[in-house]
Amino acid sequence: MKVDVAILGGGAVGSAIAWFLRREGFVGSVVVVERDPTYARASSALSASSIRQQFSTPLNIHLSRFGIGFLRKAAALLGTDLALREPGYLFLASAAGETVLRASHAVQRAEDCAVALLDPTALRARFPWLSTDGVALASLGTANEGWFDGPGLLQALRRGARGLGAEYLADEVVALSSDARRIDLASGAELVAAKTVIACGGWSGAVSALAGISLPVEPRRRTVFVVDARGAPRDMPLTIDTTGVWVRPEGRFWLAGTSPDETDDPREPPLEPRHQEWDDTVWPVIAARVPAFEAAKVVNSWAGYYDYNTFDQNGIVGPHPELPNLLFATGFSGHGIQQSPAVGRAVAEWLVHGRYRSLDLAAFGYDRIPAGRPVRELAVV
Repeated sequence: MKVDVAILGGGAVGSAIAWFLRREGFVGSVVVVERDPTYARASSALSASSIRQQFSTPLNIHLSRFGIGFLRKAAALLGTDLALREPGYLFLASAAGETVLRASHAVQRAEDCAVALLDPTALRARFPWLSTDGVALASLGTANEGWFDGPGLLQALRRGARGLGAEYLADEVVALSSDARRIDLASGAELVAAKTVIACGGWSGAVSALAGISLPVEPRRRTVFVVDARGAPRDMPLTIDTTGVWVRPEGRFWLAGTSPDETDDPREPPLEPRHQEWDDTVWPVIAARVPAFEAAKVVNSWAGYYDYNTFDQNGIVGPHPELPNLLFATGFSGHGIQQSPAVGRAVAEWLVHGRYRSLDLAAFGYDRIPAGRPVRELAVV
């Protein structure tokens, strides 16, 4: 079957591209290939679904700034209320991390982000439930940060794209020609695409390898714990400890988690919660930081995959430098759900107009990888 645009991956990013294509006036055929139509293993559906402006890379700030504006308008744009809440993010830094926090703050202020630095005295005054032991400095987002219904965003984008004429195939890519135009599917079907977009999340590296293309993206497991803690503060921002452990409210419960050490973070482990992380790392940290969590109890947990970019932990977006018919939208390393609206718009603009029109994502292009030119994001949670 000949198609004008084949999008490999129908998660939030792939579905956003399909939706924005029609918004950009694209009238050709759009086919989205998604091997997991229930989204049981999809990163979009298993995300903690948060959004922030506090990055060290200006382009990440721009992507998420568009994202929160999109979320605020979701009812009008997608017909869905995504339950956006904006209590902010609170980053805590030890003396060793203070320099990085100040440098990131300078970038954020240059981008006109609503952020404030708090010393321990100001921190205790603002959040009396928080222990400041070991904290040298904190950064608080006072606007444009919070969390939302991530699975709801995914389903709304998918529903909207289908309503605008995009076709979704429940199938899996098993072969990809070296020019990325011929796509063989597990069902035996074959697509011949004028343009191909790889948006397969953590499996984007494996799919790219089918065409002989090296892409440093792989699935890395992250566990989210659902916690009951009576008496814990309900008005807390999403708080990231000096250790990297994070916690935030979610309805009558709280969510908490951490990123494992790089030496203990294998590629595509079983998609099962790593329960030992709670006892060994997460609970001791949040109980020491917020004493009300001393009596916390895990009532549920789940695991999801980051589409982890091992090169520099930033998204890989836009055309392949030698195959202009092949585009990437992957490698967001945990930021994909919040950046999916902006990435969807940008890739759709490139497909329709041959260039970015709203926001230039060239800095996140594939060409930086063979050139050995990483764009480091220092604020990866």
